[in-house]
Amino acid sequence: MTPRDGKALRAVVLAALILGLIAPIAIGLAQTTRAAFGVMPVLGAITPGLDPWRDLFAIPGLWTSVRMTLWTGLASTLLSLMLAIGFCAVAHDRMSHSAAARWLTPFLAAPHAAMAIGLAFVLAPSGWIARLLSPLIGWDRPPDLAIVNDPWGIALILGLMIKEVPFLLLVMLSALTQVPLRQHMAAGRMLGYGRGLVWMKIIAPQVWPLIRLPVMVVLAYAMSTVDMGLILGPSNPPVLAVLLTRLFFDPDVAQILPASSGAILQGLLVALAFLVLRLGEVACRRVGLWWLRSGGRGSTAEPLLRVATVGVLGLFAVGTLAMLSLLVWSLAWRWPWPAPLPQSWSLKPWTSPGAGWGNALGNTLLLAGASTAVSLAMAIAWLEGEDRAQRGRAGWAEALIYLPLLVPQIAFLYGLNVLFLRIGISGGHMAVIWAQALFVFPYVMITLSDPWRALDPRLTRAAASLGAGPWRRLFAVKLPVLLMPILTAAAIGIAVSVAQYLPTLFMGAGRVATLTTEAVTLSSGSDRRVTGVYASLQAGLPLAAYAIAFLIPALLHRNRDALKGASA
Repeated sequence: MTPRDGKALRAVVLAALILGLIAPIAIGLAQTTRAAFGVMPVLGAITPGLDPWRDLFAIPGLWTSVRMTLWTGLASTLLSLMLAIGFCAVAHDRMSHSAAARWLTPFLAAPHAAMAIGLAFVLAPSGWIARLLSPLIGWDRPPDLAIVNDPWGIALILGLMIKEVPFLLLVMLSALTQVPLRQHMAAGRMLGYGRGLVWMKIIAPQVWPLIRLPVMVVLAYAMSTVDMGLILGPSNPPVLAVLLTRLFFDPDVAQILPASSGAILQGLLVALAFLVLRLGEVACRRVGLWWLRSGGRGSTAEPLLRVATVGVLGLFAVGTLAMLSLLVWSLAWRWPWPAPLPQSWSLKPWTSPGAGWGNALGNTLLLAGASTAVSLAMAIAWLEGEDRAQRGRAGWAEALIYLPLLVPQIAFLYGLNVLFLRIGISGGHMAVIWAQALFVFPYVMITLSDPWRALDPRLTRAAASLGAGPWRRLFAVKLPVLLMPILTAAAIGIAVSVAQYLPTLFMGAGRVATLTTEAVTLSSGSDRRVTGVYASLQAGLPLAAYAIAFLIPALLHRNRDALKGASA
């Protein structure tokens, strides 16, 4: 196949991605914008105006929700970034990227809703932490403290950090492979700088451009999360995304108009947060240049690194307790206060799949398998098209991949649902698969890109010299050698799909029940045992996918050390 044929393949893949990925987002935003300004013919609203905005601004507690959204989003992202940088400065030379991936897998795989439910079990006045402290403090009953759903959003910030720090650590460790780290560290230490100052003055400025987009993804999610906001965030008023979700599903359909205005406001808030991030970057650059020119070899950075390390380890400890609490509560039968463990256990909540979780599990597996398969096929086609066209990826194409992760889901999902209604697929599995693939594909593509590019080109050249055509080289050489990265990307895709709450809720129209939608619903006050079952299954599926991704290559390549090395 000539480079011209490769360009044709690349063009076909790009066209499919634009039609399947970008066009739905653009149309969804357009539909939401029309409704935000009063145009929704199905409700009899045909004259553009500002009435939806007036109705939105008249909602009690709206500006409190806006302030809480900005506070929790910016605070959790900034704290997570600081902790990740500090911990990475201490631990980067003690673990490889692959070792870190295995170590961080449980935290990366756990869906946000499952982690939030487990954290609520741990932090609640009758949770594990209070039970462990009760003998020391003398509590004879659960304390009357608003720890979960607190008005300051502290529990939500903590939950977001438990999920964000591992992701940023993995991204940062990957970025460090593109920086001559050892040379910089050696040069800095020879000049008398401590480890912390070398990181702050030399390493961090080089790493930041490589992690800017992932940080923006983290910030966008933190400001627009619905499932974690429902479970951990303040309740009256809630964060803006939760408030808008309630409006969209209000029995009074006229509330869709102010809800659409709020969705546009949510997008503007995320854009404002991006601007704040950019201004902070400019300010840090100017202050950093002055700091570099002023010299100074103080050791004030070293205590900060120790604080960051303790903070990260503390987050991991709380996250581990949160995940364990899901399983414990799903098996607990009698658990009186203040016993640290249940007095009696039971499998009763697990023994009735016909009551609901069996159907939710089946839907979750179907949606995760289909959306991941579609995303993986498109990612491989895109990367193969780049190889055959003999061209690297343009900057605009990289932005195209990240776009679904940077736009708040609430800003376009309702409008996309209107599109799906018009073409007759809303409320079914096909609509949910399509919507989930919008968010699964970017993670699959990002995960697979670097291993694909790192593949030794001599392998395909040798195959070509033996007469293998481009398709045979793909299926007989590239895919087998890249088996582990492909399965890892698939596992990440499954984890992302399982975690999707808002796309399933909107596109499924409440008729497609998954483990995530059911767990979030049950978390609002149902039996903790049943909630623990759903959340345990929800967390267990991604972990099983990761385990399979590591196990299959280990079995297939157990006698092929060179291939195992290439796969890893």
